[in-house]
Amino acid sequence: MPGFEIFGREEKKAIIDLLDNNGGVLFAHGFDNIRNGIYKVREFEKNFSDKLNIKYAQAVTSGSSAIKVGLKALGVKSGDEVITQSHTFVATVEAILECGAKPVIVDIDESLNMSPDAFENSITEKTKVVIPVHMAGVSAKMNEIKKIAKKYKIKILEDTAQACGGTFRGKYLGTLGDIGAFSFDAGKTLITGEGGMVITNNRKLYTQARAYHDHGHEYSQTKGRAIEKAIRTGFNYRMTEVQAAIGLVQLSKLDSLIKLQVNNKKIIKTALQNLPIRFREIPNPEGDIGDSVIFFTETKKQAIEIVKKLLENGIGTKNLPDALKWHFAKYWKHMFKEYNFYNDNKNHWKKSEKILSCAIAIPVMAKMGQKQQIKIIDTLVKIIKSCV
Repeated sequence: MPGFEIFGREEKKAIIDLLDNNGGVLFAHGFDNIRNGIYKVREFEKNFSDKLNIKYAQAVTSGSSAIKVGLKALGVKSGDEVITQSHTFVATVEAILECGAKPVIVDIDESLNMSPDAFENSITEKTKVVIPVHMAGVSAKMNEIKKIAKKYKIKILEDTAQACGGTFRGKYLGTLGDIGAFSFDAGKTLITGEGGMVITNNRKLYTQARAYHDHGHEYSQTKGRAIEKAIRTGFNYRMTEVQAAIGLVQLSKLDSLIKLQVNNKKIIKTALQNLPIRFREIPNPEGDIGDSVIFFTETKKQAIEIVKKLLENGIGTKNLPDALKWHFAKYWKHMFKEYNFYNDNKNHWKKSEKILSCAIAIPVMAKMGQKQQIKIIDTLVKIIKSCV
């Protein structure tokens, strides 16, 4: 759950220190003569790449822009197809459309992430990139997805917006494909208010991402920004120094936050394990960041009744089902109408709909105390036994 739980004096001090010492420069570039050598965005990028053991990191304004910048770096353009999953935040598909490409949206499985079979069955000669999304802190089935992508020579962009700090078989999520995209908005595990990061091990992709996020700037080592050339068209997705200052502190707390979440999730999940429910499939349990406890009922009716009673007892859910309209493609009719695709969407994602209609996500907080845990557990046990 959100990094705002651990937002404290350290973040406040970082902001004040920045404003006291950098000459009032909040821009990531230039003003070298007055900023006293302080470049927080560059420092944040360096620390983030070191943390994830990857060569290059480019800070951007949001997770949405991180996906778009990543797609642009991969050369996605009009006429290309990009495959992603039906259960994701709307921004994943919006970014594909922003590049002029066609989104191909496929079913999920009980991991609540991309079904590898659905991915492979949707590949055409126009498929250029696949975007597996690591939803709610749990990795997609990256071994299968990587094998399929390699077989068909498809690039991988990992949408890691909801899984910063998660791993798959010992490697950080976001580092398994060609490019990883992260979000640091107010609801994420690492927060900067708004913000995101694009990461890669490929120098060429990094150069393209860096240029696109900053109006095409070449980042010359010998010429100033005013006279250097543009190496491509771009836009403004630059992170500010204030965001980076906060991000540096939050990054230093990431491991301890995840440890607390994982422990709290284990306590809740263990207490529910003998109930007549099924838990979400987790491809790599050791890499789960403990974002939420997600389980399935046998029927949609049961799920609706459980959620209703939870709310009556002051316990909410996380996205499933409360924000499902923003996280399931079935509901994005505004998008389909504007861009003229999936106009017959009633006939799509039936498997995903069946899975999601029976899914309930209980948020896990890092700082939830024993009293809160007991309330959640006791309430869940009572309600599930009465409804299932």
